Amino acid sequence: MKVLLTGANGYIGRRLKQTLLNEAVSLRLLVRNPKSLDPDLGVEVAKGDTFDPDSLERALEGIDVAYYLIHSLQHKNYKELDRQSAQNFLDAAIKKGVKRIIYLGGLGLKEHASEHLLSRIETGEILSSKPDQIETVWIRAGVIIGSGSSSFEIIRHLTEKLPVMVTPKWVKTLAQPIGVDDVITYLNASKDLSIKGNLVVDIGSEKMTYKEMMLGCATALGLRRWIFPLPVLTINLSSYWLNFFTPVPYTVARSLIEGLSSEVVIQNDHAEQYFPQIHPIGFEAAVRKSIQEMEENQVFSRWSDAGGGGDRWERQHKGDPASAVLMDRQSIKLGGIPKETVYRTFCSIGGKEGWFGYDWLWEIRGWMDKMIGGAGLNRGRRDSIHLRVGESVDFWRVEDLSKNERLLLYAQMKVPGKAWLEFKIKEDELVQTAYFYPRGLWGRIYWYLLTPVHYLVFKNMIQSILKKADTMNKQK
Repeated sequence: MKVLLTGANGYIGRRLKQTLLNEAVSLRLLVRNPKSLDPDLGVEVAKGDTFDPDSLERALEGIDVAYYLIHSLQHKNYKELDRQSAQNFLDAAIKKGVKRIIYLGGLGLKEHASEHLLSRIETGEILSSKPDQIETVWIRAGVIIGSGSSSFEIIRHLTEKLPVMVTPKWVKTLAQPIGVDDVITYLNASKDLSIKGNLVVDIGSEKMTYKEMMLGCATALGLRRWIFPLPVLTINLSSYWLNFFTPVPYTVARSLIEGLSSEVVIQNDHAEQYFPQIHPIGFEAAVRKSIQEMEENQVFSRWSDAGGGGDRWERQHKGDPASAVLMDRQSIKLGGIPKETVYRTFCSIGGKEGWFGYDWLWEIRGWMDKMIGGAGLNRGRRDSIHLRVGESVDFWRVEDLSKNERLLLYAQMKVPGKAWLEFKIKEDELVQTAYFYPRGLWGRIYWYLLTPVHYLVFKNMIQSILKKADTMNKQK
């Protein structure tokens, strides 16, 4: 069986990819940036995306089963993009003779769905619209519980940080959560189903309200929490609340909050009928497993992995921030410290490690970013040691990574322009550069106002990196 996996760098796609690598299939991955993948994967990689018909057709050539794990939630016009992407994928799959599409969507009834859920439903309808030409298995899940999932991040952060919660009335809404490992099991098994035509499969564990989920998470964490729903809290207020207390930025929080007003419960028994061998674990068991993965630093994927996709300007200049018109460049001699040690040191930046000095300034910047709906510092990093292209580090994203040579970070904080932070080893020298491409007059004013701060922070940063690398080298 020849299988194409899209969304291979996303939260679900990254985990499904690992499962498919252990299956007796010929796996091909469709990604925008091949550098975001481990070069030792040993699978075929197709560069492109669903908005480029030519690259899409090349990726689907000779494929039997294609997984569609794509959404555009972090774009303002995500509904239009999702529809166009799904239609492009369907047309190309039919043209290339693909036998089956497998899609992961969301639970919910169309007449009561929020804009976000409605978009996911419309995507499924488009992919299922030609059953006489191609089969579609549409897996529908609600709240996915797993280390690194947006749903679990929200529930965990609220539960850990707030002993007493005054919440909107949506906490009384019913849902059927499911552990991420069970989602992967259903998706993997879907490729081997013996069916004809289309199939919609609703998956989940026990029915429970969001209030019960938060209290269940508290129990798993060994905490006592009190929740008091109030009908007067609006979607906007609730979104800002989530934005401030959780790693999820305002735009994502708002879409999720809008969806919480709709029940997301199972509408059919197809999971039991077609997958009798799969028995989903309960909510608290999924929470405990997620917490264990986090404590053991085994978070395999996160909701913010490879997020955003960038705009046209960013894609044109990706990996080449030198076109930015403003910069702060610092350099320092390695002084005999192995470049491997220096590389490992600057790759530990962010998260609990901090930013090599003036962390209180970074905290203020993160708080300000949260106040205006940005990512802030709450996201931290998935792994305290290793990085990979596309994942988040606080309010940055790893844009490029060359072992023992280069780390390029792209700013996802709210700034009047576009910013990068680059660390590069050149022979016996470490070069650290902050690039900024201002947007209009305010962008330039913003840069020059912060010039004194940049001087202190960035000069101290490169010195601290080398100092720590020297210490690590002497401890060997």
